[in-house]
Amino acid sequence: MALDLSKVGNRDRLKAQREPHWQRLRAGCFLGFRPSKRGGKGTWIARVYDEDAGKYQVKSLGDFGTLPGNEMFAAAKREAEKLAELVESGGKIRAKMETVADACREYADDRPEAAKRFQRYVYDDAIAKVKLDKLRRRHVREWRDRMEAQPALVSRRKKGNPVKRDRAPSTVNRDMAVLRAALSKVLSPGAPNSEAAWQEALKAIPNADGRRTLYLDRTQRRKLIDNTDAEAAPFVHALCLLPLRPGAMAALTAGNFDKRTAELTIGKDKTGKPRRIQLPQEAAQLLANQAKGKLPAAPLFMRANGKAWDKNTWKKPINAAVAAADLPANTTAYTLRHSTITDLVSAGLPLLTIAQISGTSAEMIERHYGHLASDAAVKALGELAL
Repeated sequence: MALDLSKVGNRDRLKAQREPHWQRLRAGCFLGFRPSKRGGKGTWIARVYDEDAGKYQVKSLGDFGTLPGNEMFAAAKREAEKLAELVESGGKIRAKMETVADACREYADDRPEAAKRFQRYVYDDAIAKVKLDKLRRRHVREWRDRMEAQPALVSRRKKGNPVKRDRAPSTVNRDMAVLRAALSKVLSPGAPNSEAAWQEALKAIPNADGRRTLYLDRTQRRKLIDNTDAEAAPFVHALCLLPLRPGAMAALTAGNFDKRTAELTIGKDKTGKPRRIQLPQEAAQLLANQAKGKLPAAPLFMRANGKAWDKNTWKKPINAAVAAADLPANTTAYTLRHSTITDLVSAGLPLLTIAQISGTSAEMIERHYGHLASDAAVKALGELAL
């Protein structure tokens, strides 16, 4: 029998629980009621299906405590129907933000990399529950101290304890940057040198740029590929041809590559926003060979067990190849991305184009590789001399 929340007696008999008791108003629109465990008037909730997002939007409507019991349902129903109109017209519900955790969730909604950092260092920390209007410098300073004290995970071993190291200043800066960005969206900076100046505790550590300076030229990269075992060689070859992050490369599926147009769609990456790039002939042929005979959802670079590569599985074959090719011992998968970007900048490709291909900002390319662009320009001018 369908629940009827319009009757006060029916609501009084409902059991207090976390999940609201729902009444269907119409297709895709529900009104819910959550009885109070402490004898209060209870809370009304609206739930509306958003076809564009492919999920339900939920909003708390309050308790309508100023109204008589027999008028609460009608008032809540009106609010639920207004919400349905908003969602169906393409409007977006803004979540109620009271705490630091609320601000972080709002910021991380379309930023998967930020979401992972908040999951590790914010949501389970005491700062998560601090009200935004009560946030003080000491709260953020204490959070930073706790975060800096946590060791960074180097690798996970199947046997024995995980390998960890002290957190590097550059890592601390990256973890602080996302929290600073999330809070800046909803809070104004506090007065300098006061307890209200929450932002002061999130100042970046100077000269902590974890810039990767190891560069492998084309000959060295060729030696690396030649010394990589047959299972990992296609993956390593692709990293030597395209300036993608190793994780983004590993996450590619056969369906991401369009053989007809030689275009590649990169979906899972640090930015969280898909992008489409045109591939040069050698890279297109490599990916076409990898996609051959695979279903669209299958990993483009597949291991022998049918699974995709990840940071815990590509390390061993790359380290073995580095040793066999007599390359610098600190060569990593990320070295190949840096080397490829270096070649693109040195060749005179516009920095904005390189940024778009590699999935980063032009500012970051300028910061780390701008000197190479200047050298390329000087070389070009020299070639123009009579």
